[in-house]
Amino acid sequence: MRIEAALSGNLSEVLDAERRATEHAVMAGIRAAAEGLKTELRAQVTGAGLGERLARTWRSASYPKGGTSLGAAALVWSKAPDIVRVFDQGAVIRARRGLWLTIPTAAAGRTGDGGRRMTPEVWERSTGMPLRFVYRRGRPSLLVVDHARLNSRGRAVANRGRKAGAGYSRLTGRTMVPVFILVPQVTMRKRLDIDSAARRWLDRLPPLILGYWTDPAQ
Repeated sequence: MRIEAALSGNLSEVLDAERRATEHAVMAGIRAAAEGLKTELRAQVTGAGLGERLARTWRSASYPKGGTSLGAAALVWSKAPDIVRVFDQGAVIRARRGLWLTIPTAAAGRTGDGGRRMTPEVWERSTGMPLRFVYRRGRPSLLVVDHARLNSRGRAVANRGRKAGAGYSRLTGRTMVPVFILVPQVTMRKRLDIDSAARRWLDRLPPLILGYWTDPAQ
């Protein structure tokens, strides 16, 4: 009876050690795969020229937090899902109201509210300069500002007492700076491939788990 009890106790300890080692390996592998996927998706965004700000919207989390489990899981998500979805799937964007989508040029600058792009209404209100519609057949139309120039930051400002400047016309005697480009729609091509990245890291998960597993008997 004593021998059987000792063997039973030793077996229980071995199984517990094996379970803990496996739980640790699964948790570490899941965490590494989630971090790897997040890093790859951030690199996709910057590689597509979409900027660091959008790249940093990718987040990852592993569960359970602060523990280990054979049923560990991870979630990788973006805090800007609508924007990411457009670049992952492609889309045709049309104006909701009116005929045109307004695309700001560098001359429009940015608002002071979170660095968002200017709209025509906000631009006129913040600068006090009216915009003028210029129709161009066969090419995108424009919203321009007259009697203006570009400052050292490349933004349109009033051209007080100057004749030279961006868009100066000898026929009209006025300077003209394009501030917004007007188009009826914009086709956004697919620039990200989230599904392929997710599949790659799913395939890497088993070897990651094995790499983190250590034999408790050693």
